[in-house]
Formats: sequence, C-alpha cells, structure tokens
Amino acid sequence: MTRGIPFAGRPDDDWRSRGAAVLPGGSSTGSRRPEALYGSRAFDAAVPTHYERSEGCYLWSTDGRRFVDIGMALGAVGIGYADASVTRAVVAAASSGNVSALPHRLEVEVAERLVRVIPSAEQVRFLRTGAEANAAAIRLARALTGREHIVACGYFGWLDWCSDAVGVPSSVQNAITWVPFNDTEALNAAVLPLAVPPAAIIIEPLVHELASVEWLATARRLADRTGAVLIFDEVKTAFRVRTGGVQELTGVTPDLTTLGKAMANGYPLAAVVGRAAVMDAARRTWISSTAATESTGLAAANAVLEWHLHTNVPERMAAAGGMLLETIGTALSESPWVGVRAEGPPMMWRLVAEAPDQLDALVAVAARFGLLLKRGAYQFGAVAHDEAALKHVAEVMPHIMQSLLPGPRRVED
Repeated sequence: MTRGIPFAGRPDDDWRSRGAAVLPGGSSTGSRRPEALYGSRAFDAAVPTHYERSEGCYLWSTDGRRFVDIGMALGAVGIGYADASVTRAVVAAASSGNVSALPHRLEVEVAERLVRVIPSAEQVRFLRTGAEANAAAIRLARALTGREHIVACGYFGWLDWCSDAVGVPSSVQNAITWVPFNDTEALNAAVLPLAVPPAAIIIEPLVHELASVEWLATARRLADRTGAVLIFDEVKTAFRVRTGGVQELTGVTPDLTTLGKAMANGYPLAAVVGRAAVMDAARRTWISSTAATESTGLAAANAVLEWHLHTNVPERMAAAGGMLLETIGTALSESPWVGVRAEGPPMMWRLVAEAPDQLDALVAVAARFGLLLKRGAYQFGAVAHDEAALKHVAEVMPHIMQSLLPGPRRVED
C-alpha cells in the first residue's frame, strides 16, 4: 500500500452486486450493509464492501487492498485479527470435535475464570450473541420477580423485548420504559411511580461517555428498594474498560451482567453472569441453545482470558485508542474542512457530524487512503494497533483532510 496515494484501481463491485442479489440489504449484519458503512457514499467505486482476510489490525479487501481497521469488527476483536494464541486454541478445539452430546469441559473452565474476573459473577450461562445474553438476563429477572415491566437505557440488540422495529407487537413495546443516559432524575421518575415495580433495570454503563457513579449507584439503590434486578449490559465494555468491565472501575455491582464481543476476540460467544440467587432462576425457566457449549468459542474466550491474566489488555486498548483519537481528532479540528469531530473515551470513541453527508464523505475518502473508519460509534483501540499502524494513520490523515477540501488539490506521496 503506497502511503498518500488514493485508490485508483478496480473496486470489488462483483461481490457487492452478488451480495445484494441474495442477501436483503447486502449483508446479514445490519451494521455491515454498504449503506450503514458509507451512508450516501455506499456506491462510491473506491469503498470496500467485502474482505478476503484479516490479520492484526489490518484487513485485505477482495480486490487486494490493505486497510488499517479501527472498527475492529464492531468491537468484537480486542486483541487482533487472527491472533496466533487464539487461533491455536480454536484450531485445537475444532480438531478435537467442537460439539458432542455432552458439554465440553471448557464450559466449566471458562465459567470458573469469569467468576474470578467479573465482580458480579457467581454463576454463568453461555450463549452465542450479546442480544441473546440480554434476552436471557431479562427472562431471568422476570422469572425471579414474577413481574413484566422493564426500565432500560441503552442498546440491547434486535430481539423483540427491546425493539420498536416493524414487526414487533405493540404489547411487547409497552412493557418497557426508556430513560435517558446519565439522568438520575429521569431514572427515579421512571421507577418510583410504577404501581407494580419493574422486573429489571437494565443499563449500558457506557454509551457516548462513561456513566457517572451517581447514576449507577442510583440504579443500584432503586433496584434494592423495589426488588428489581439490576442488569449491566457490558457486552462492549467488559474486557475493554477493565477486564471486569465498568463495574470493576466504578465499584457499583449489578445483579446480572451480560458479556460478549471482546470476550472471545471475534468468535461467537456471549454470557449472562450474576449472583447465584438470581442465576438460579434459570432452573425455573427455559434458556438454552444447541450451540451455547460449542467449544471453539469457549476456547477463544479461554485464550483471551489468558491474555488478560498476563497483560494489561484494557490499558493497551486505551493507549492505542487514545493515540488514534488524538491523531484523527487533531487532524479534523485543525483542518479548514469542518463538520466532523472525534470524541469519547479512548478505548471506544466516536465520530460526530453536524450533517450525515459530511461523515459519509470522511469515511469514503479515508477508505481511499487505506483507513477504515466506522460511521459514528464506535472506533475501537486494540492491542494489535501497533506503532506501524499508528504511524500509517498519522501519515495519511493530512492527505485525507486535503482531499476533502473543495476545489483543485494536490495529493503528495
């Protein structure tokens, strides 16, 4: 990849058109659809839509171009793509038979390790996705309390209980009250007047910023006062903000926690963990999945936990993410081209635009220079963002900003 020279070759249009023909929207993951990746620039000939391989913090598109990736698989990869230790563990698990009529011993081993590192964890149930884990946590809360209503703040996946999408019954939508992030008064107002207390208060403790200890502590007090189950969705934040998540950082401990994403470095594995007295409700309801104890995801998580045992992974993520935030944020703020800014905590920050087309232009031009940015939230620092990758980002940002300026321009190598 030549630094400073924009893309001038052939795009991977064939894969784009073939995908659009057989996959509604072009991808089974909503955030990976071309329109989600690039907005109004989705059909720009130079933007990549499919990849051939990934390694470290790089990926190679189907037309052979290499990109520094800052989205890191929507935050699912915290160590790096194709990390050797994780890959060895996964290959060994697959080679030994990844499923059977019995659960693999890794289910027990990884659960024991999670109990040691997640403050709220006394018991564990494994699933495959963060959305599944959140749905399981809600079912546990309802089974335990005998109540239905939920008070919520955050994004918890696509399943019916938390969605207002077309196709979700209004009766399901009416069983949830949404509150604004970090608003203590709104949280009190949502919980205290209910004739029947909620089954659960579920919170993402980091959205565009880290939640205040006051807000989290208020949720804890309200849950204790009403008998509701307090749930933290730490799918994005555990193994990133701290190994034990935001609850380790703040000292506010929920009853249940949902985990996923960086826990298995991109392999499909999630979990709901929590106090034994709450988790015991799993024996009185039905939460099960054929693939929950499939061993490759468990093996990947075991390897990731080994990383966290010997290396301060969250510190490495924050350092890399902070350098990316500073480099890109400074380039944006100092350029005559205005409209997009970078902000948020260093390990997971976002791009904020005054107008969507400005953000679309930035990500499309960045792709021409071998840099993959995520529209909006989030950009993730990873262990694999090494000195060479950070240097490349610093070198191409001036060219990206120059290319965004109107009128004649000159791109230098």
